[in-house]
Order: sequence, then structure tokens, then C-alpha cells
Amino acid sequence: MGADDASRREGSDADLIVRSTVDPEAFSGIFDRHFAAVHRYLARRVGLSRADDLAAQTFVVAFGRRADFDDRGVGARPWLLGIATNVMRNDLRTEQRMFAAIARLDPSGGGDLLDLGERSVARAAAAGEAAQLAGALAGLDTGQRDVLLLHAWGDLSQAEIAQALGIPVGTVYSRLSRARSALRQAAPDLAAERHCSPQERSR
Repeated sequence: MGADDASRREGSDADLIVRSTVDPEAFSGIFDRHFAAVHRYLARRVGLSRADDLAAQTFVVAFGRRADFDDRGVGARPWLLGIATNVMRNDLRTEQRMFAAIARLDPSGGGDLLDLGERSVARAAAAGEAAQLAGALAGLDTGQRDVLLLHAWGDLSQAEIAQALGIPVGTVYSRLSRARSALRQAAPDLAAERHCSPQERSR
């Protein structure tokens, strides 16, 4: 990496994004820092076969909207995952088809799950729970599923989810609570908190 490349990647996310409004190449630092996390989140939701395209679209959209970035002291990841979630909504049927396909699989079919790139559900398959979990996720409404999976697979706090989706923190709390309750009802044999609800991180 040359000195010019290194200088474009220095500073906070906010610094890089502000700089990119006059030096577009500075945005490559945001790509380098966050592409892997965005891609991982999308792969868990729609599978590897779609994650490449959707992650690329996410950064194209983010670049076009960089002048509107509001840091709020938490960096670019919540903002990018919010854009990724909105981009994915245009591809929502892919996610629904994937969860429905997993729900129909024999729980022992770990190889099939890996082919779909659904590694979190593949881990659940080892315990014979993949189909049940996928079916429960497919049964959530879009808002609840977005909040739950941004929390579980995007590793965002409730405040960060609120920023990502542009909704009040209270709405995040309500949707997350309803989603967890729905999962417990739809899949009572699962330890839903273990798979989809890491410990809250207050900020």
C-alpha cells in the first residue's frame, strides 16, 4: 500500500466520509473497513449467491448518499447495515425462499445448508434445529425480522439499529420483544435467545 493509499484510509469513519465528498477515493477506506461485515450480514440473510451483488449495491448506494451521513459517534457500520437492509428488501423474496427451503430440509442436511451459505442455521442443524428455526424466522413480519437479525447477525445495539433503520429506539425495543416472543411460540423447543438474541449491549 502506498503512502497516498494509506493516508486515504486514516482517521475515523466520519473523517473518511467527509473527505470523500471532495476526494471520492477516500471512500475506499470505508469499503476496506466494513465490506466484510456487510457481506457477512447479507450472506446470513440471503445466502452467498446473492450477498456479493447486494453488498456491492450497498456500497454504491452509500457512496451516492455519503453527503447525508450522520455519524452520531458510532461509526459507519450501522448506517451501512441500514442501507444493506433496505437494498435487501428489494430482494426480499430471495430471503423468504431461502428460509422456506431450509425449513423443508431434513434437519440432518448440514451439507445442503452449507451450500446455501446459511452458516448460523447450519450450526443449529447440528443440533437438529435448523428447519424449526428457519421456519420461525420466515414467519416473522419484515420489520421484526430486520430488527432481530440486525441485532443477532449484524451485532448492532438497539440504539444502532434505531439509527440504521431510522426508527425510534422504543420501536426497536418493541419489535425485538415481539420477534423473540413469536420465535418462542413458533419454535418452543429452541433456545431462541441462544441463536438469535445475544446479550444486550447498552450504549
